[in-house]
Amino acid sequence: MSTGPKRRLKDILDCGEFAVTVEYNPPKGTNASAILDNAKSLIGRVSGVNVTDNTAAIMRASSLSICRLLYEMGHDPVMQMTCRDRNRLAIQSDLLGAHLLGIRNILCLTGDYPTVGDHKDAKPVYDLDSVQIMQLVQGFNQGRDLAGNKLDGAADFMIGAAVTPEMDPPGPMLAKFEAKVNAGAKFFQTQAIYHADQFNSFMHKVRPFKVKVLAGILLLRSAKMAEFLNANIPGIAVPAEMIAELRAAGPAREQEVGIEIAVRTIKAVRPHCDGVHVMALKAIDRLPEILTKAQLG
Repeated sequence: MSTGPKRRLKDILDCGEFAVTVEYNPPKGTNASAILDNAKSLIGRVSGVNVTDNTAAIMRASSLSICRLLYEMGHDPVMQMTCRDRNRLAIQSDLLGAHLLGIRNILCLTGDYPTVGDHKDAKPVYDLDSVQIMQLVQGFNQGRDLAGNKLDGAADFMIGAAVTPEMDPPGPMLAKFEAKVNAGAKFFQTQAIYHADQFNSFMHKVRPFKVKVLAGILLLRSAKMAEFLNANIPGIAVPAEMIAELRAAGPAREQEVGIEIAVRTIKAVRPHCDGVHVMALKAIDRLPEILTKAQLG
């Protein structure tokens, strides 16, 4: 069994190296072989592996369980923590448990409302919001819990947050960004971006903050997927010319063109950000190819 990663994501970001992280959805069941097989092929090629927490309000195995398996493999996991499903007792308990199991990176998120998922009758909790979770983690790092009680052993978490650079208008997004920095966020993972110029303008605005930003790169598998994102996901706007490019490729080559678009986007934003976060939903087998073509590791 591995003792964990040789290098931490925090060390890579702190020393100014370009970071590369990828995203995994835990299995909806007990079979994690696809994730683990894929992750083995990425050892030494990525700076961190991000594991979602019932994303889109769809029930899956816990982020914590997959994070630990990836840690044992030699990866540095980023555990997502949403406030949708847990009250402050459960959030704190899970975070302390994660720390005991070697996990040091926490991405704090609000979480999609249950009605968008597969258990529409689930009761949302939202006892805390994402900024309050960050404040909670900051308190853990200082040796106290949310109620101010002293911990028997302080935590050493790196706090992560999400941001949507293509949100229009940008004012509220930038205000929330600053609030998250003040709450202790050290790195940001962005929503999927498809307008490199707009993203680079966003980076110019946030550079005064001493935080790291990983550009979110989501593989477009088809024109239909791109249209779904535009219709249903706030802050994502796939350009019409990209959709036309995918459609012109036809069903046999759409995913290949999606990879080309992802690689182009990575190369366009790389000079302006601190790393990329690559998401290949339902196509994690293409992650090694994307990294190779983008000359990442």
